[in-house]
Amino acid sequence: MALTISDEVVRLIKQTKLIAFDFDGVFTDNTVYVSQDGTETVHCHRGDGFGLRKLDQLGINYIIVSTETNPVVSIRAKKLKSRCIQGVEDKFATLSQIAEDTGIPLDHIAFVGNDINDRSALENVLFPIIVADSHSDVIGYEQYRTQAPGGRGAVREVCDLFEQVINHSG
Repeated sequence: MALTISDEVVRLIKQTKLIAFDFDGVFTDNTVYVSQDGTETVHCHRGDGFGLRKLDQLGINYIIVSTETNPVVSIRAKKLKSRCIQGVEDKFATLSQIAEDTGIPLDHIAFVGNDINDRSALENVLFPIIVADSHSDVIGYEQYRTQAPGGRGAVREVCDLFEQVINHSG
């Protein structure tokens, strides 16, 4: 199913060279299950991996940038073959460092987030994206809002959107 995409979103996608994704609330449904021994598990969407493979084929870099430091994030990132930075207090500062390290300036980076700790990144990248069930603290800072909620296909939707624009636009 093809989405109707604004000219502005098409322009932003065509300029994007790297997508940074928050983890909790974007790759997950923002729920954490904690067992009595303290082990945490989360709910993720299987289709996200297929979406990220599309980004590989399109030549678009991606990275997970997470406030949390948690083995579940590392394990999921490894399975998805994604670089991952955890324990991030200031996502804008981290994205600035990523821009410097990769040579991809902030005006060629998209960021996908969902909550207040993502706001500085959303305010300072080329293409700010939020998921459907984002907290009200970040609504209004986006250029695109997914139809799917976090952990329920939002990452795949973003990847499909990029594929649709790059492969099918004139």
